[in-house]
Amino acid sequence: MKIVQAERKHAKIKMCLQGPSGSGKTYSALLIAYGLCGSWEKIVVIDSENGSAHLYSDFGEYRVIHLGTPFTPERYIEAITMVEEAGDFEVIVVDSISHEWETILQEHSKMAGNSYANWAKFKPRHNAFIQKMLQTNIHLIATMRTKQDYVLTEKNGKMVPEKVGLKANQRDDTDYEFTLSFNLDISHYAKVTKDRTSIFSYKPPFVIDVNVGRIIKDWCETGTSIKEVKQQIKDCMNLKELREIYKKYHIFKEPLNDLFMLRSKQLKELQTTDLSTLKTSQNGHSNSKS
Repeated sequence: MKIVQAERKHAKIKMCLQGPSGSGKTYSALLIAYGLCGSWEKIVVIDSENGSAHLYSDFGEYRVIHLGTPFTPERYIEAITMVEEAGDFEVIVVDSISHEWETILQEHSKMAGNSYANWAKFKPRHNAFIQKMLQTNIHLIATMRTKQDYVLTEKNGKMVPEKVGLKANQRDDTDYEFTLSFNLDISHYAKVTKDRTSIFSYKPPFVIDVNVGRIIKDWCETGTSIKEVKQQIKDCMNLKELREIYKKYHIFKEPLNDLFMLRSKQLKELQTTDLSTLKTSQNGHSNSKS
């Protein structure tokens, strides 16, 4: 055990896509996966969605593991381990992880005795599954189903149901376990709900394509945080250096666009001042000679 300096090294993305049926979760996950590795043969889909992964087989020769019932945490862990041990794959798509939680709930409901005490038997199993996804040394994209959630509110003395948004079919806040989380709507638009990369936080809803995976891959391989890039922008002393930073860290160009523009303006003003000072000095030197 020792204290070391915090340093972000090359990472493997752990992200989730959640949305209602028909929102394009599998389709979007495959596009991101291809952007991450650039080869369909390097992608494996762990399929619990009745073979939905095969719907896009015309994309390329990605691999599929049919999970089948029961959708226990242990079977998901076994499938991920199988991909890891194969050693030939770069991206895992787990489509979907909602079945794992639904199975946990079903098993729990069948148990006799104290309901609260019974949860102690399921929590370690579920946590082991979540940690397996987060700790694998392969890019991983998980999908989750969502459904419209309601709460009862009092209106005019009566309790009436009120829509409060979409709720994932998984344990509460599971999406926050991941580095990056997108919500997909029925029109296939993605909206970021958690973004530790800081790349998509400023984007309005957008349609996912292969380029999203490429951008995420660049972030994983930079080994540089957005905070460090901000400091480099502030410290650079000329426009050429600023342009080099912009090209090198293009994945941050959207969230840092205002800072790039401000520093560019400052450097141009500084350059203008320096030129004016130089001309004044040159003129003074010429006058003294005459």
